[in-house]
Amino acid sequence: MRSTKKFLLGSAVAAGALVLAACAPQTGTDGSDSSGDDGATSEVTVGIVTSETGALAGYGEQYLDGFKAGLDWATDGTMEVDGTAINVEYRDDGGDPDKAVTAVKELIGSGVNILAGTVSSGVALAVAEQAEQNQVLYISGPAAADAVTGINDYTFRSGRQSAQDVATAGTFLDDLEGMKVTVFAQDTAFGQGNEAAVSAILGAQGAEVDSVLVAEDITEFTPFAQQVLAGDPDLVFVAWAGATSGAMWQAMSQQGVLEEIPVVTGLGDAATFGAYGEASEQINFLNHYFPGGPDNDVNAAMVEYIEAEGGTPDLFSPDGFNAAVMIVQAIAEGGGEVDGMIDALEGFTFEGPKGTMTVREGDHALIQEMYQVRLVADGDTFVPELIDTVDADAVAPAEAQ
Repeated sequence: MRSTKKFLLGSAVAAGALVLAACAPQTGTDGSDSSGDDGATSEVTVGIVTSETGALAGYGEQYLDGFKAGLDWATDGTMEVDGTAINVEYRDDGGDPDKAVTAVKELIGSGVNILAGTVSSGVALAVAEQAEQNQVLYISGPAAADAVTGINDYTFRSGRQSAQDVATAGTFLDDLEGMKVTVFAQDTAFGQGNEAAVSAILGAQGAEVDSVLVAEDITEFTPFAQQVLAGDPDLVFVAWAGATSGAMWQAMSQQGVLEEIPVVTGLGDAATFGAYGEASEQINFLNHYFPGGPDNDVNAAMVEYIEAEGGTPDLFSPDGFNAAVMIVQAIAEGGGEVDGMIDALEGFTFEGPKGTMTVREGDHALIQEMYQVRLVADGDTFVPELIDTVDADAVAPAEAQ
């Protein structure tokens, strides 16, 4: 086992330069090694592939805003680490795995050996395959699929994964042993996946898990809300997406489910805060991030940078920020080689916008705190309010084999 690495960025980068610059290889603008006789370093190119267009463009924007803030913070505004300038090439995947693979191949063909990004799980899995085939470093972004964790030695992640969401839902009960948890979801791959995750994760903690799955074309939800209520669960986990969300939540509220039973679902980005209607203040939300959740200097710095650039910090901003910090660590400690960068990131502990983050050595899961949140009325809108911070170890996913 490698020892845990701690990296305090900013001033630590400058201090480390005195030691590392003498032995770090020179990296050319195409990402290849171009060491000079004097051992000085020049430039490394990083490829960022994420959604700038398409259905997930809003998430991609959040990631990119956070990435730029993180790179500014981690390099103290210099865009350099240990004398090596960091050049970034941005590519739009449009949420399409084939388009992403084409972009990745072009970047790798030009000599790039550090890749990061994507908010789509399908894209992340495709890029991870390319990373392994071509032996380059890949740091996945907000893509939440658990399958990304441990997929290969070359792939890391800068955000949370679905298992951490589900485990956070379970923390709304003091003890899951003997408790009945009902999954209320659409009968789609998304809903079925959530049902399987709840069964695996909360079931392993002693919960009895059942489900009420609704066909995707259903628009009248009263009978299903009544079915949930009649089952008398101790907790309802809702996994829902799409245009019928408002009608579903209205039925859950009108049938008294929200008054009788604790109901938990994930809180998305700011654009969704007004989507729950009269149910808003009765729902318990698990949450990955909102700007008012963490209270630390790194989060304050990220928020300040993004707002100064005309953006709005949101759900996936920390994932971009973390990716930048991890890239700087890989360059500073990796010696210019992919194997060295992997070694530099395994066990890496750092301070991100959400607090202390740890890259688990065995499978590259990113261990991090999660949040319990509620929505409260603020004039004509709703805003998130922190209920509790859930310890990182309490919601850490089972280690991938």
